[in-house]
Amino acid sequence: MSEAGIVVLGGGQAGFQAAASLREAGFAGALTLVGDETALPYQRPPLSKAYLAGKTDAEALALRPAAYLEEHRIAFRPGLVAEAIDRDGRRLVTTGGRIPYDHLVIATGARNRPLPVPGADLAGVHQLRGLADADALKAALGTCRAAVVVGAGFIGLEFAAVAAARGVAVTVIELAERPMARAVSPETAAFFRSAHEVAGVRFRFGAGIAAVEGREGRVSGVRLADGTALAADLVLVGIGVLPNQEIAAGAGLAVADGIRVDACLASDDPAVSAVGDCARFPTRFAHGLSADGTVRIESVQNAIDQGRCLAARLAGRPAPYAAVPWFWSDQGPHKLQIAGLGAPGDAGVRRGTEAAFSVFRFRGGRLAAVESVNRAGDHMLARRLLAAGTPLTPEQAADPGFDLKALATRA
Repeated sequence: MSEAGIVVLGGGQAGFQAAASLREAGFAGALTLVGDETALPYQRPPLSKAYLAGKTDAEALALRPAAYLEEHRIAFRPGLVAEAIDRDGRRLVTTGGRIPYDHLVIATGARNRPLPVPGADLAGVHQLRGLADADALKAALGTCRAAVVVGAGFIGLEFAAVAAARGVAVTVIELAERPMARAVSPETAAFFRSAHEVAGVRFRFGAGIAAVEGREGRVSGVRLADGTALAADLVLVGIGVLPNQEIAAGAGLAVADGIRVDACLASDDPAVSAVGDCARFPTRFAHGLSADGTVRIESVQNAIDQGRCLAARLAGRPAPYAAVPWFWSDQGPHKLQIAGLGAPGDAGVRRGTEAAFSVFRFRGGRLAAVESVNRAGDHMLARRLLAAGTPLTPEQAADPGFDLKALATRA
């Protein structure tokens, strides 16, 4: 490599991990980390949970202190917005000038999907993606009496749990007929619906939003598609995300709901790779989920493992990315952990008790995913089984006497 070295675009979990892992893998060349936020790279999962609840502060969110970046010779360039990629000249064009590279790692993450209704820009309508969003939401919660959450996904439900615990009247609006419909089985969805309702959260399923209404520029409520009016002094929108792929598309790289990369996370330009929420990649866990066997995954695990995998390749030790996808969500006192990728139509087998259980999801007779609620041991076993591809039948999973631990130990 020349003196330009490797440039990592994106100061989130994936970008930071790629940079840190490059040093751990022995890469000694120039290494630049470019971020559009001014803060040091930080953890995002606590923003909707512990940080919002006031149980941790911004300083504790940092992935590493500034001294770490200096010690490992990672040139951190915060507050820069990338405008274009000059592939011919191998330069990243930013608001702070052109940054040359020998290899560019795109780790631009994703952004919140906007709410496409009148009034979505009123004061008091919030989204939650970064630290600034969390700070604004945290401040608004201090005087909030009634909140409407649009979308019953992880972020919306985590916020609902925090808000309800503070005495806020919370109503969750969801187009689907159950919470987390795209992520979990009906059994798991039913458990969390009940848990939130016990905590005082109200749900409106099969409901669309017609408009956000307000007075003097500030939100006062939400009007549903059926005409129902709900009063609110705070609205949180959590209806999914879109990959930040525009800079790649503008440079002529292949994109399709994410920047397309191969099994080793390389784009169709050998000098450009992509990792994290913005990357669409092939994996055996996509079986039955997409026609071409690729997925785009939004998780801390995926960001970390892809950063490590890419760093190993750039350090001369290439290997296909093969990590088991896993996720978690803390909602009130309950912990949800998922290993693998579920899909509508999966057959579900439940093990455990009413308060702590796992749902083993089978697709075509093969174990595809395991959802564990307040049952961390099953989650760890599931990750081992899925990593090894160890056969498990629905009948075995349904048998309370079957020794899953022994099976996983042999994996």
